Amino acid sequence: MRSLRDFTSGVGFFAQGFGWVARNGRWWAFGLIPALIAFAVYVAALIFLGTNAAELATFLTPFADSWGWRELFRTLVGIALFLGGLTLAVITFAAVTLVIGEPFYERLSAAVDVLEHEVEQPWWRTLPRSIRDSLVTLCYVLMFTIPLFVLGFVPVVGQTVVPVLGAAVSGFFLTVELTTLALERRGMARKQRFALLRANKASALGFGVAVFLLFLVPLAAVIAMPAAVAGAALLVRNRLSPTHPGPPNPPHPTP
Repeated sequence: MRSLRDFTSGVGFFAQGFGWVARNGRWWAFGLIPALIAFAVYVAALIFLGTNAAELATFLTPFADSWGWRELFRTLVGIALFLGGLTLAVITFAAVTLVIGEPFYERLSAAVDVLEHEVEQPWWRTLPRSIRDSLVTLCYVLMFTIPLFVLGFVPVVGQTVVPVLGAAVSGFFLTVELTTLALERRGMARKQRFALLRANKASALGFGVAVFLLFLVPLAAVIAMPAAVAGAALLVRNRLSPTHPGPPNPPHPTP
């Protein structure tokens, strides 16, 4: 029961993020800029993948040249490749957007989660570390998603268990990425952040799965990105690291 309550509260923090940016419309518009840039890049990449999926499937399956049903098999492989690319895009969208818009989202996170004492570093110093941490996180994601991608071809299991596990894995690592800003402002390194989120797994999953499912909707990732950053800051402030020194009702400076 407690895990369910924690999971639900994680979802609630994402909803609170929407509430915060809705009350502070300038911050929402401010946070859309890097999300739109990242979205344009991903759309171009997915269009390229979609238009070349058949050729890529043929290249990857030379062993099927003599099969009588090779066209059907390669069509299924092409569809799987595109769906895999789409899933990877959803998983990595937050990380890439945060890298592109780190100065934007640092200010947004700081406006949501005001601290009297925080570890401050200029963005040009934190950017290389953010890229490195995102690549490490991506390696962890691939460790899980590649086996799940293969299991997706198993009848029944691939259509039932695998999507649930995939959403859970993707959701957890989305939370890892989105809480980075607020936790770094508390001086926490990557290993400490992972340990904290593992200790609060249900809340991390609730927040991240909600973000993941919404990010699957076209254009929703762009609109929801500022809310996801705000919600992650609220999750850190009120659940993951509640003993903060900031005021209970922080002011909201304009961007």
